[in-house]
Amino acid sequence: MTDKETSAARCAVLVGSYTSGKTTLMEAMLHTAGAIHRKGTIPQGNTVGDSSPEARQRQMSVEPNIAHCTYLGDHWSIVDCPGSIELAHERNAGLMAADIAVIVAEPELSKTLILAPIFKFLDDHKIPHLLFVNKMDKAAVRVAELMEALQAVSSKPLVLRQVPIREGEEVTGFVDLVSERAYHYKEAGSSDLIEMPEVVKDREGEARQEMLEFLADFDDDLLEQLLEDKIPAPAEIYDQLAKDLQDDLIVPVLFGSAERSNGITRLWKALRHEAPQPAATAERLGIPAGEGPVASVFRILHLPHTGRMTLARVWRGPLSDGMTIGGERVSGLFHVMGGDNRKIDRAGEGEVVALGRMEETQAGDLLTPAGRVTDSGMLWPDRPKPVFALAVQPLNRQDDVKLTGSVAKLIEEDGSISVEHNADTHQMLLWGQGEIHLKIATERLKSKFNVAVDVTQPQTAYKETIRKSTQQHSRFKRQTGGHGQFGDVRVEIKPLPRGRGFEFIDKVVGGSVPRQYISAVEHGAKDYLQRGPLGFPVVDLSVTLFDGQHHAVDSSDQAFKTAGRMAMSEGLPNCAPVLLEPIYQVTIDVPSDFTAKIHGLISGRRGQILGFESKAGWDGWDEVKCQMPQSELRDLIIELRSLTFGVGSFEWNFDHLQELTGRQADKVIRDRQEALAAD
Repeated sequence: MTDKETSAARCAVLVGSYTSGKTTLMEAMLHTAGAIHRKGTIPQGNTVGDSSPEARQRQMSVEPNIAHCTYLGDHWSIVDCPGSIELAHERNAGLMAADIAVIVAEPELSKTLILAPIFKFLDDHKIPHLLFVNKMDKAAVRVAELMEALQAVSSKPLVLRQVPIREGEEVTGFVDLVSERAYHYKEAGSSDLIEMPEVVKDREGEARQEMLEFLADFDDDLLEQLLEDKIPAPAEIYDQLAKDLQDDLIVPVLFGSAERSNGITRLWKALRHEAPQPAATAERLGIPAGEGPVASVFRILHLPHTGRMTLARVWRGPLSDGMTIGGERVSGLFHVMGGDNRKIDRAGEGEVVALGRMEETQAGDLLTPAGRVTDSGMLWPDRPKPVFALAVQPLNRQDDVKLTGSVAKLIEEDGSISVEHNADTHQMLLWGQGEIHLKIATERLKSKFNVAVDVTQPQTAYKETIRKSTQQHSRFKRQTGGHGQFGDVRVEIKPLPRGRGFEFIDKVVGGSVPRQYISAVEHGAKDYLQRGPLGFPVVDLSVTLFDGQHHAVDSSDQAFKTAGRMAMSEGLPNCAPVLLEPIYQVTIDVPSDFTAKIHGLISGRRGQILGFESKAGWDGWDEVKCQMPQSELRDLIIELRSLTFGVGSFEWNFDHLQELTGRQADKVIRDRQEALAAD
């Protein structure tokens, strides 16, 4: 390629499972490129990435980390994305800035399944990607077995680019399958070129032939050469590898050890020569052609001392400090380097930058000179349905308004967080993708926004109803100095079919209850239904006012409202009240190998299995449909992930209310009464 062709900055996004070593890999890449003088380590807390307090405390990535470097004259942005399945939306948002993704895998067969959702997302968004098997210095598994396991979670063919050289149980180097050169790892710096060991030659020949056959599937000229037993030139093979990778037809596989800096130079060379240019990525994303600067927003940040920052990828430049784009003025332009923001004056094509104080932009927006495009046509990641909730309230009651604003900022940063003010339980619920996810969120409320919160488990929205009818006569009479209070009502209380709610019927004749007081009786009845005899909101009943008495002087709206409430409090205990629990329609998504285990999980949580079928668009996955009580959904995601190596998930929707009786109902009612008595 010419210098002109490689002048635009490119972006590589590192993805993989938790513990795969992505942050260590980014550190090794930056060190090899000369961007940092010494590699930091996660235990010492001095890496470029994972600089936030929440990441340092957990020794794991909790948000995308960005760094910049130059390798052999090419400018690069590296984005290290979280590996936890609970932070998958953060990962997917980071991938929207990628020219190429590097999937970081561990050489363990049991951990390959965790990568399935990552491969699926990359395939759905046509993001070119290669696979870097990290920690090969500690690998006990044979490469052939590992490749077979990894191929099972990738719809694209995995093309091995290297074979390892082993000395005993230790991997000490590799053979490049294109150049057929052998290298010996050094603890730091580039590997030493050595003569290919005899013990590797047979395996190298087989692996090279497999690589060429994969490539021949996409190139007729190469296929013809193989059929004629001709040996393609290395330059031709490299070109074909680059073309197939950029067209998202294959997944090249490299390996090494980030901790020892083994294989990092080879990874850099593959990225440099084979990763797509930003113009090709912009075309893939559907960025419209034209003149003037264009950038897409992939994340919003709120920093304690800097304020609101918009992270964006520049598709057409230049972008400069002080210019207007997306309908707002850029007040500060920065390169992000881990936890540091380095001010710059302008940014060119391909660069990943932070824009200061742009208050209206949101993740997924396309910024143009003409304004902000909120639906640009890019396949922006859908917000995942929440699967776990915590009830939060400020420790300082004066922080109620501050908490609401701070949660809104959290949601701007991470679209997989949502908030609900539950009308039944009167709790503020913070929804997310798991327990760790929400613990990180509540810690950010304190560290970023200075709002400490008390966290409790969400209450189940139980209701109650009645099984039989009754008639009730209630009178409210109070005599004080001056006017008294008088209201007398006769009502019939009857159950209604499930889901009918509340019904009030006026059958008063002869004016025994004057027309102006009838609505007050209804309001009194409704008021009592907020907390019935069992302690829960009452639903699905009818109240008919059919008679009563009034006093010409002492009757009032308030008196009849109180009488209506008394009639309900005195009459409902005679109507055989019964507890209702919410039942949800649940769809559980799991690899087919785990479907049998999921049946046991459902039955163990009082669920009813409705059936299962193959998950559309997911080879080897099932959708299991069931109905399950809301109280059993509270920690369902924790057990589900434990059973499925972290990849199982579910979606839910309210379906109906169902009677709950027996010991479980007795316990729920007893706990409710104790809680009310303690208030």
